[in-house]
Amino acid sequence: MDAFQLASTTLWVLILAFVLSMALGAVMHATHFCTLGAISDWVLMQDTTRLRQWALAAAVSIFGFAAMQLMGWIDPLQTIYASNNMLWLSAMAGGLCFGVGMVLASGCVSKALVRLGSGNLKSLIVLLVMGVFALATLRGLLGVWRVNLLETVFMDAHSQPFVGSWLAHQSGLSLSVASAAAAICIGGGLFFWTFKDRQFWRPHNLLAGLGVGLLITCMWWVSGVFGHGFEHPETLEAFFVATASGKMESFSFTSPVALVLDAFMYFSDGSKRLSIGMVSVFGVIVGAHVHAMVTRTFRWEGFTHSQDVVRHAMGGALMGFGGVTALGCTIGQGLSGLSTLSWMSFLTVASMALGAWTTLAWQLKRMDMSI
Repeated sequence: MDAFQLASTTLWVLILAFVLSMALGAVMHATHFCTLGAISDWVLMQDTTRLRQWALAAAVSIFGFAAMQLMGWIDPLQTIYASNNMLWLSAMAGGLCFGVGMVLASGCVSKALVRLGSGNLKSLIVLLVMGVFALATLRGLLGVWRVNLLETVFMDAHSQPFVGSWLAHQSGLSLSVASAAAAICIGGGLFFWTFKDRQFWRPHNLLAGLGVGLLITCMWWVSGVFGHGFEHPETLEAFFVATASGKMESFSFTSPVALVLDAFMYFSDGSKRLSIGMVSVFGVIVGAHVHAMVTRTFRWEGFTHSQDVVRHAMGGALMGFGGVTALGCTIGQGLSGLSTLSWMSFLTVASMALGAWTTLAWQLKRMDMSI
């Protein structure tokens, strides 16, 4: 790939990423797809409808990733989730902080982007605070603490960071076949649980689960297949264009929001480059905004009292620290990470759910005591 082809491919990758993220924003706004909503509906009302939407999205993305791997298009060891060191303490601490934060902020990062697109100014404050704390956790004082404290505690994954790689090691199967088998077992289980409730079989729910899951898969294709170069014109090494990590990526929003703020403030140093994640931040906002305008549901919303501001700001700070520490948000480590069947993604998502459940239970208890 020469320099002209590299520039052309990079441009198309960014365009496709923007289009896919617009679709994601529109689907999430239309269906009210929300990780916190899924957990809160289950905890507070014993309603699993949105939890099944989330499970369906996870199952579709798991099958999509495994299918591309089985066809030899992508390699999970070239993703951002491949690491010989399982940072279990970072996953748990970051996941718990993120889970608590998304309850205080009334939604995770992707939900904040969707709400901002539909006129919610609370989300603007959440995203600004979250971006500052995420950037500090990436490169600032919190980053020093993260690296010197949390990331010194890890478990050697023995080159088996995924369920598929572990199964391949245990069974002697090839990585692609073992990953496909793992996907059938885990994704199949999620499919069975999702569809055993016939009340779930409605177009609204199917659009949420299938739509989000397919968009996650499509972004893997854009980054890992279309944007994969086998020989960089300068380094002569294999590479993935327009990714912040230099590896294959799908949707994730915590670090990209931080990188958008960083580029906004320090663009003149000449080192800032657009990435898939940064483009996706704007795409989700635009997609949600377009859908809100078309359906005439756009309206400006703001804070009603100072305590609400403090609570949302605290939530944004916890999500910024937690999302970077755990290497992803409910989409990044959640759906994108789980699609690879990463062990760390499973641990992170469980920690996020625990943090959210604990905070919701605490809020419910406070409400009961005030009555």
